[in-house]
Amino acid sequence: MEKLKGKLMPILLSVVLIGGVVIVINNNMSGKAQFSVNVSVPELTPVASEGRDLFNSNCIACHGKNASGSDNGPPLIYSFYKPAHHADGAFVNAALKGVRAHHWKFGNMPPVEGMTTQKVLKIVRYVRELQRANGIM
Repeated sequence: MEKLKGKLMPILLSVVLIGGVVIVINNNMSGKAQFSVNVSVPELTPVASEGRDLFNSNCIACHGKNASGSDNGPPLIYSFYKPAHHADGAFVNAALKGVRAHHWKFGNMPPVEGMTTQKVLKIVRYVRELQRANGIM
């Protein structure tokens, strides 16, 4: 019996630890629990500055100040959105056509009213400059 207890204890501890990690991850990805990141803002190029203004007029309500995330939408300064995973065209499609939720549980993103490809590309430039300044490449 003692040998069995000795073998079960490490297994039980592992199960409890893994369960705790799953709960933390689920809470962070659950959507309505705010998930935001700290963002360092670099000196922006003129195009990125225009993008910042467009972002603040069209995107900040969901994606937060400096794309840091909010209760309504995920941070864009996050590894999911690095160029190798979400190319610039993915941002254009999301803003113009909307996109189904697939990384977060905030719900689907609707198309952004009044948005154009040129405006989105300026916003993307702003987001990419923020990403680079925060080590997301």
